Amino acid sequence: VQLVESGGGSVQAGGSLRLSCATSEYIVNDNCMGWFRQGPRKEREGVAYISPHGTTRYAGSVKGRFTISRDNTKNTLYLQLDNLKSEDTAMYYCALTTGSVCSLSSRTFENWGQGTQVSVSS
Repeated sequence: VQLVESGGGSVQAGGSLRLSCATSEYIVNDNCMGWFRQGPRKEREGVAYISPHGTTRYAGSVKGRFTISRDNTKNTLYLQLDNLKSEDTAMYYCALTTGSVCSLSSRTFENWGQGTQVSVSS
């Protein structure tokens, strides 16, 4: 499965970015898809996921600031990042699983993109 992220960049604290994840092999609304991030010297952590039924879940550190969504017509997953903080600096990865379990654990997902870098300066 090919997942291609885009939209990362460098912003000041309080700014916004929108990340995109396009796939040409699977239908986004048929599978659980998620966003993960890995900061410098940190382990990869789950940020948000959206289930095939549209259920969403967020990590506590981003709840109220990040929004996961998908556009079925474009077969693309999005992550809107608002009110960014310096601690949000990380490589952000898109992930997809064809399995029945949807969670914020990286072990749930078997397909990964290459990542897009988000850097937030204070």
